[in-house]
Amino acid sequence: MEELKPQYDNRKSFYNKANVKTENNKLILISYKTEVCFIENNKVNIKGFYSDTTLRHIKEFLKQNGFKADNKKQIEDDYINNPNNNLK
Repeated sequence: MEELKPQYDNRKSFYNKANVKTENNKLILISYKTEVCFIENNKVNIKGFYSDTTLRHIKEFLKQNGFKADNKKQIEDDYINNPNNNLK
């Protein structure tokens, strides 16, 4: 498991509150010790937003992996409401 470091967010750090692990070709985002999002076979699966900070973590994770992540509505429309969310 490794810490998610901001590249697109203006924060200097997420202070080890966001981490990424790889498991069976699946990239998993862990925010505050909770699995909140994963990418498998170029598809995004979001389990929940939970807080504004977790949304920041999800946006950063998606952008770093080549997915569009502008705002919560766009993320919901593209990855939750769209069953064919293979948008990478």
